[in-house]
Order: sequence, then C-alpha cells, then structure tokens
Amino acid sequence: MKSSLIITLFFCFQFIFAQDVAEKNISITFENLSRSDVIKQVEKLTNYRFYYVEDWLGGDLISGQYKNVSLNILLNAILKNTVINYYISPDNKIILTRSVLIYNSLPDDFFGERANKVIEVEDAEPVVFTKEVLSKKNIIETVRIGKESKSSRLKSYMLSGIVRNVNNEPIPNLVILVQEKNINAVTDEKGHYSIEIPRGFNIIETKSIGIENTKKKILIYDDGILNLYLKESSEALDEIIIEANRDRNVKEAITGVTQIKMETIKNIPLVLGERDILKVATTLPGITTAGEGSAGFNVRGGKEDQNLILLDNAVIYNPSHFFGIFSALNPFTSGDVNIYKGTIPAEYGGRLSSVFDINTKNSNNEKFAGEASFGPVTSNVTLEIPLVKEKSGLLIGGRGTYSDWILKSLDNKSLKNSKASFYDFVVKYNYKINDNNNIEATGYYSKDAFSITSDSLYSYDNRLVSLKWNHIINNKNYGNLIFTNSEYQFNIGFDGISNTDFDLGYKVNETELKLKMKYLKSERHKFDYGISSKLYVVSPGNKSPKGPESIIEAINIPNERALESAVFISDNFEVNKNLLLNMGIRYSFYASIGESSQKVYAEGLPKNEGTVTDTLNFGKNEIIKTYGGPEIRASARYFLSPDFSVKASYNSTYQYIHTLSNNTTVSSTDTWKLSDLNIKPQQANQYSLGLYKNIEGNTYELSLEGYYKTSKNILDYKVGADLLLNKSIEAEVLQGEGKAYGIEFLVKKTKGKFNGWLGYSYSRSLAKFNSEFSEERINNGQFFPSNFDKPHDVSVVANYKITKRFSFSSNFSYQTGRPVTYPIGNYIFNGSSYVLYSNRNEFRIPDYYRLDVGFNMEGNHKIKKFAHSFWNISIYNVLGRNNPYSVFFVTEAGKIKAYKSTIFSVPVPTITYNFKF
Repeated sequence: MKSSLIITLFFCFQFIFAQDVAEKNISITFENLSRSDVIKQVEKLTNYRFYYVEDWLGGDLISGQYKNVSLNILLNAILKNTVINYYISPDNKIILTRSVLIYNSLPDDFFGERANKVIEVEDAEPVVFTKEVLSKKNIIETVRIGKESKSSRLKSYMLSGIVRNVNNEPIPNLVILVQEKNINAVTDEKGHYSIEIPRGFNIIETKSIGIENTKKKILIYDDGILNLYLKESSEALDEIIIEANRDRNVKEAITGVTQIKMETIKNIPLVLGERDILKVATTLPGITTAGEGSAGFNVRGGKEDQNLILLDNAVIYNPSHFFGIFSALNPFTSGDVNIYKGTIPAEYGGRLSSVFDINTKNSNNEKFAGEASFGPVTSNVTLEIPLVKEKSGLLIGGRGTYSDWILKSLDNKSLKNSKASFYDFVVKYNYKINDNNNIEATGYYSKDAFSITSDSLYSYDNRLVSLKWNHIINNKNYGNLIFTNSEYQFNIGFDGISNTDFDLGYKVNETELKLKMKYLKSERHKFDYGISSKLYVVSPGNKSPKGPESIIEAINIPNERALESAVFISDNFEVNKNLLLNMGIRYSFYASIGESSQKVYAEGLPKNEGTVTDTLNFGKNEIIKTYGGPEIRASARYFLSPDFSVKASYNSTYQYIHTLSNNTTVSSTDTWKLSDLNIKPQQANQYSLGLYKNIEGNTYELSLEGYYKTSKNILDYKVGADLLLNKSIEAEVLQGEGKAYGIEFLVKKTKGKFNGWLGYSYSRSLAKFNSEFSEERINNGQFFPSNFDKPHDVSVVANYKITKRFSFSSNFSYQTGRPVTYPIGNYIFNGSSYVLYSNRNEFRIPDYYRLDVGFNMEGNHKIKKFAHSFWNISIYNVLGRNNPYSVFFVTEAGKIKAYKSTIFSVPVPTITYNFKF
C-alpha cells in the first residue's frame, strides 16, 4: 500500500511538472515554412524533442507570429486543420499521433459495470497474425477523419462524399456498408452518399454489380468528407447484369421519370443503323412524334416547343438532323438521359411538358480510348484523351454524313436533284482539381444544309457552350455553379432565274447563370435549392437582296430581349419507411425588356392593323412587361409492399417563349417568339397518379400511370397567317386553352436471354380557341384535336440473346393516324370557285405501324485485344408499310385530288460496323 502511494505520487508529480513546463511562454515567428521546419525551430527554442513521421505533416506552408504564448497554444496553431494530435511527456518529449490521443489516465467510466466483475480468460484463444493476414491488412487503406478530442462526447459522426468512376462520372445506387455494425447507405443519382458511423475505428465496404468492391479503414473523430474513385470490375462471370438503378421506379417519389442508358440501346434496330437515344425515347409511353421523319417530340399531349432539351445544362433548340430522321446528339459522346414527363424537379423551368436532361460522358483519365462506327449514310468517331493521369481528360466526338443517295432513292421526281448533309462536333474537358473541386467544360456545334428545290439552299445550326464547377463545401453541403450559352439560327438562300434572289436569316440566343446546391440536413431531409437567371436575345429575322441585280427590298425586324429568373427549393422528406414526399416550389420572374416598339390594340376588338390605338416605344433595358408566379412541384410515394408503390403528383409550370409555325409538324424554319405586351406566357397544371410494381427480384418492372393536364395561353395561328418577317406577329396568332389526359402502361423485362419492354398509352390532346369575333375562333370555339392527337400508341422492343456474341432484336410500333383537315366540298361566289374545308382536324390520316428487325454480332470477348467490334444488320420497315407522312390536296382540271407523301415506303436494309478500343 505504501509503495503504491509512492508510485501514484511520483506520476502525479511528473504530470504536474510536464504541465508546468508546457505552460512556459514561447515567442516565435515563421513565414511560408513547412510544419516540419516550424517544429525544428521549436526544438531549437526549447528543450523539447519531437517524435513523428514526417510524411504525416504534409507539404503545406504555414505562417505565424506568436509572442509569449504557451506551448499548448503554439502546437494547437501549428497542427490546426490536420488530423495530428500531440502528447507532452514528463521527460520533455512531444509525441505526435494521427487522429488518436495518448492518455495518461483512464476516464472515470472506462470500466463501467465491469469494474466489479471478474473477467474470465481461461477459454480465450490467443490472436495470431500470420504474414498472410498482415499482408492482406496492409492493402486496406486507412483514412483519418478529424482528430480525437477530450471535450467531445459524441458517439457517432457523419461521413459523406461523392463516388465516381475513373472517368470522373458519378456512380449511382452503390451500397456503402460498415462491416459488423449493420449500417449502410446508398449513393443517389449524382453519386453522393451520407452515412452516420460510430466514433473511432470502422471498416467500410462498397458493393455494386459491375464496380470493383473496395474496403477502407476509417478512423473518424469528426464529421468529414471521403470521396471515392472506383474501377469497373472485370470478373469472368457467365453473365454480368448491371443494375445501377435497381428499384428506382418503385422507390423514388417523383412520377413520370425515365432514365435511358446509351449502352442498353445499341441492339435496338433503328433507321439506317444510327443509334438514336431520342428515337428510343419515343418507344416509351407518353412520348410521340407527329410523324415519321418529323423533328420534335410531343410529351403527354404537349406541343413540340414545350420540351426543354438540355445538353450538359445548355438548351438545344433543334435536336434533329436530316428532316428529323436523325438526332443531333452524338450517341458515342452521350451518357445517361433523364426524361421528366410527370413531376419536373424544381430546378428546371421554362417549359410546360417535359425535360430531357442529357449528360455528355467524361473522358477516360487513365488511358487513351475511342469508339467509331461506319454506316451507309453516317460515320462517327469519338476519342478519349487523358491529359493528366487521373486528373484531367479531353473527349472529342465528330459525326457526319457523306452521301445524298437517300434523297435520290425516294420515289419522288421532284426530289431527285435534292441535297442534304449534316455534321456535328462535341468537345468536353474535365479536370479534377482536388477531392472537393472539379470543373467540366463542353462545346457543341451542329450544322445542316439541304436543298429541296434547285433554287433554294436551307441551312440551320446549333451552338452551345457549358461551364460547370462542382464544389463540396462540407459533408452536408455541395453544389454546382453553371454558365451556359446556346444559339440556334437558320438561313435561306434563294437563287432563282429571276432578279428576286435574297438571303434570309433568323437567330435565337440565350445565356444563363445558375447556382444549384444540395443540403443533406439528415437522413430524412435532403434539400435542393438554388437560383438562376437567363437572358434571351431573339433576332426575328432579316432579309437582304442577293447580288446587285436583285430587286428585293431589305427587311430587318428589331431584336427582342427578355430576362427570366427564378429561385427554387425542394425537400425530399422521408416521413416514415413507407411514405416519401418530394415537395418543391419554384418562383419564376420574367421581364420583357427594350429597346422595342409595342403596338396597343383597342380593348374588346380583334387584333389587326385597323384596331391599333397607339405605339409605345421603350428604351434599352427598359421593362416592357413583367410576368411570373409560383410553380408548385409536389409528389408522394407510398409503399404498399417493399416492391409495390403508389405515387401521386401535382405540377405547375410557366413558359415564356413560344414557337411560331403554320406547319403541321416541326420545321427548321419555325421561329421563336418571346412573351411581351401582347403575347402572354403559357401556363399548365398536371395531375398524375400511378402504380409501380417489381416482380421476381426486379426481373419485371410494371407501371400504370394516369394524368390530366390543363393549359392556357397556348399559341395557334389564324387561317392564312404570315409568320415569317412579320412586325405584327400578335395580330396573326391566337391564344387559347388546352387539355390533355391519358393512361400509360409499361412492362419491362430487364434480365435473362429475352428482354425488352412493351408500352401502351391511350391519350388525348385537345385545344380550344374561342372569341366573340369569328376571325379569332377556331372550330366555332369548341375543343378540337391538336395536330399531334394520337389516341392509341403501342411500342414493343425485344431482344433475344442467342449466345454471348449473337443476338436478335426487333421493334414494333403502332399509332393512330394524326388529325388532318380535309376539303369537303366547293362553292361558287361572285363567279369564282372556292373550296369548303371541314372543321379543324376533323379527319385522320391512315394509322401508322412499322416492324423493324435486326441481327447483332459481337467480336470475340478476348480481354487483350486492340479493339472490340460490333456488327449490326437491320431492316427498317421490314413489312414495307406505306405509312403516310402527310396528306395534301391539289386542284386539277377543276377537281380536287388527294395525295399522300411517305418517307420510307419500302424496307430499308442497313449494315453498320462499330468498334471500341
């Protein structure tokens, strides 16, 4: 007892002595020195000797000036923002440790109830570490988050970050689990995760099919960030099925969302062998086109201009080549596509019907890679060039057509001498600055030129630039700062045999700055919020004489300008295990700004030149008219069982820009018009309800969803309207209301040798333009079918894998014929003969159906080979169905004759060779 007391007093004395020494004041100044050099200076100024591993201190340079401060204060300053702790021993030694503390006494509650218990050790087996075990342990990286503090009483901390692949692309739905502690998390679609793990030592593991499993030792003493970069797995299995978005259709709260992956569509037979992600989208319920070879999409009864098509956050105004036969998006450079046709997230605005959010994939940052294809009409080459290994890379993709034979082969003599060509380029640069910052820059350009007649040359092009900075602030906050600029323009050059030659041009340009943030408040609340502002500049058109002999009078319509801004916030709120809410609101504000002249029309009278009462002139940047309001984005999901859910949503939207067209389908010469003093923005409200079910471990996905949508201020044109180069557009168009409703059914088989999907939708799209004035009424003010009203739509996509290398695929499509206005008689007035037409869109062209088949052959699957090849042999319209594109009427010898035009009236065989290295 006596000896024990002496030993205790000795250690207390030593501790008091050490504390006393540590409190001695020190004065020191250092500038831009490493921590190791500063520590050496401290050793020279004091009697202390430091013990540490120099690599722990890193290479950061620090500066400081301290006068008469204690050693503890100085060490805390030197080791700030590191995971280094220190221990001052009684014999003037300072021991540095990573994360953990060295204790000189045990906490009072260290033993707890075990202090009075006898611990049985007879049966305990010794722990033996063999060389094999040690070598395996050594390959697991240890990550230290924060450093241990005596003052902290927290028992767990939040670890978060983003998981990416070697191309710096996010990996969604990857499982992160803590070994032996029944704790796990799953990455979201942006690759972000957040997981609360116990204080101290843990081992985390990542798991996902197609991704290499990894383990890391985590020593955590504070909230922190851990970003992971994982490689694809290369296991030699009989079959590898990647299920990156397993259960997404059932688990997510938002309705009407579809994700398409480029790799999954390479087997689908498409016209002329060109992989086309937007054409594949039309095989899904609720997404249609007005006809074969038409540009644009109609989503849930909406007009083509009501779809927001984004490439890396920048708008593409005309996403088509070759009269709509091809997409303007390069399939080799495109990554995933998210299509929102039900609930549109609050971050998106400016369109009523849908959002096509298309991402360009990042370049491979580890090794040079590429992909190419050669077909009968187009060729495509994409290269991935690492610039700085594992940090930056450059993606370059180019595609073009080299033949006009397709037009020459059409059964139409007037098109024999026609020409058509297109090309597009994509360049993307990605650079990883550090774990918390990376930047992406994308440039895109496409151009089409065609001549349907010998005297006119039409051309149009898209251009966009996108800059994006991704930044992680801390373990709960991260976001993006995005700058984009988009431009679309078309030109018509007329060169006839007379002196009426001219050049005509049109252009729309928009520039946007957007901040998107995410705040992970807790496991139950995940907030998205941000702000955006967009400047529109529209050049409505100019016409100038071509050549000195032209008698054409020059016309130049003044530019239109407007500013559209918005703030938004949404919360993904998990009420309980069964109920998930996604509640968002977006407030948009629009201002039409000068310089401009606006006509004022008499109230209660139709708009025409005879009812103009005044003309208002607005100076540069002067506000002409403002619009705006809240846009609600709300949806809910409720689990009826773990693989069966019901969802409901309500969506309200504003659209401030409109297309002007008197064509039945989208044309490259359609113009865009901004809302102003006389043209109001479009508005829509959509309600949807759906059931979602997965069967046999997600082998089958089933969904049944219904919707009802109302809209107002939609645009249509007066009979005989002249929309191009018109200074009084508001007098040529009408604004009315619309309604659309339908039900969509989809069954998809995702696994096995036989896979694909069946989609069916019944939908109606109606419009009404009513007024007390006959010239502003259509169909006597009653609802009538829109140009794209097609009640029945059936699509079947099937693929059968014969062997690992050979597969057979087919695609069947059926649609109700679209509406058309027919002449139903004629009459004579004042000695002249006139045609009497039916009500607008009272009749329909014949129904459309088409069957395509394809045979796919892959090269051998040897790992060590220069390139992996892929052949596709397909027949488009194998039945030779003469599907009418349009019906038109011609008066010949006093009689009205009906004709129909067809794009592909015969089977079109194609063979395409692809290789990837």
